[in-house]
Amino acid sequence: MDRIPQWFLGLEEEDAAFLKNFVLRSGSLKDIAKYYAVSYPTVRLRLDKLIQKIQINDQRQEAPFQAYIKSLAVDGRIDLETAKDILDHYQRETPAPVVRPDAAT
Repeated sequence: MDRIPQWFLGLEEEDAAFLKNFVLRSGSLKDIAKYYAVSYPTVRLRLDKLIQKIQINDQRQEAPFQAYIKSLAVDGRIDLETAKDILDHYQRETPAPVVRPDAAT
């Protein structure tokens, strides 16, 4: 592998460790639940959040600010409605980039 994928670099250390343990246990959520001593639904929720984080980190066309706000919502640090309000405001207030014909060279 020539380089580490950007989506992986965007993960927190705790998420990378969860991913490693998930792979080492052949993707068995039941085994992961035993390993972490939590319920199956807790592990399922954790995996769903990790999937969302990977999807957010994989969307490179998005502005870093937008990806950050989405990650706050995925982590539960802000509620989804607040995240939507912030992103709507950001889109209204941020001017669209101007592409000049001579900038292509």
